[in-house]
Amino acid sequence: MAGFNLEDHPHRRYNPLTGEWVLVSPHRAKRPWQGQVEKDESKALPDYDPECYLCPGNTRAGGKENPAYTDTFIFTNDFSSLLPDTPDGKLDESGLFIARSERGIAKVICFSPRHDLTVPLMDIPDIRKVIDLWVTQYEALGALDIINHVQIFENKGSMMGCSNPHPHCQIWAQSSIPVEVTKEQKNQSAYFEENGRTLLSDYLAMEQEKNERIIYRNDSFTALVPFWATWPFEAMIIANRPVNSLPELNDPEKTALADCYKALTVRYDNLFRTSFPYSMGFHQAPVDGKPHPEWHLHMHFYPPLLRSATVKKFMVGYEMMANPQRDFTAEQSANRLREQSGIHYKAKQSGKIP
Repeated sequence: MAGFNLEDHPHRRYNPLTGEWVLVSPHRAKRPWQGQVEKDESKALPDYDPECYLCPGNTRAGGKENPAYTDTFIFTNDFSSLLPDTPDGKLDESGLFIARSERGIAKVICFSPRHDLTVPLMDIPDIRKVIDLWVTQYEALGALDIINHVQIFENKGSMMGCSNPHPHCQIWAQSSIPVEVTKEQKNQSAYFEENGRTLLSDYLAMEQEKNERIIYRNDSFTALVPFWATWPFEAMIIANRPVNSLPELNDPEKTALADCYKALTVRYDNLFRTSFPYSMGFHQAPVDGKPHPEWHLHMHFYPPLLRSATVKKFMVGYEMMANPQRDFTAEQSANRLREQSGIHYKAKQSGKIP
């Protein structure tokens, strides 16, 4: 057999943020495949839907009426998964049945009054308004005594469990620090203590030097497919400067984040010629009152789709029982995304940008 080649031979890739491994099987991508094509969920949506509980002026499921908002709109989730007045309590029976009460606040942010928009179809100044709201909410929620972590996330598309196409995200602020964040904090802390630099600073410098997995970059942010990606078109947006949270961004950096967010999601839509589903989440420093020089602001994008035929890819079999596995290499995925136009395909079809 010829010498080992990352593009041809099965191998594992290490994720230094979590300390976990992902199995990559690039040879499997060479097999023939005719995928199932999903419908474009963004087609024929009206700019206002009288039945949508997130549109301006409509009544939400909880009976409250939305104001006639004209840009962003935020409210406490009418059916919150977290409640601020949950009483303290715990269960510990022989170290086997263990539970702890959890307090928190869940909010919803509407990105736009337009029902038919998504982030890749929004203008950068309007995305910037969303980012400004993320900053103020991170600060306000983080200042509460009961809150130690603020999680900002967006689920886009019914495949990702989003029942309403109106552009929106959620913020869950809670007393404890979640599992995935705890894993990243452990590894980032160890790296910072040993090197005096953030893990993602050094990682990003190597990615920029190699320039194999970078999709898009500007002066302040870089979008790339991580070397250890599990999902075929998984991506990250990493701050070029080692800030540990959104409030540390200066004014130009906030606009640059809006630009990078749009640039990546436009390429997702262009590659699959559909409103591409994903789950996005920010990872940033906890708000537990402790210094966190190890934290480096970044966003994760986890799409469920496999190839340009938009095949669903769920964790099954070996992946559930042993180890995550993938067929596409990170380099192949990044190249497919990088070669996409920065102009949304719908804008090209209509001759104008929405």
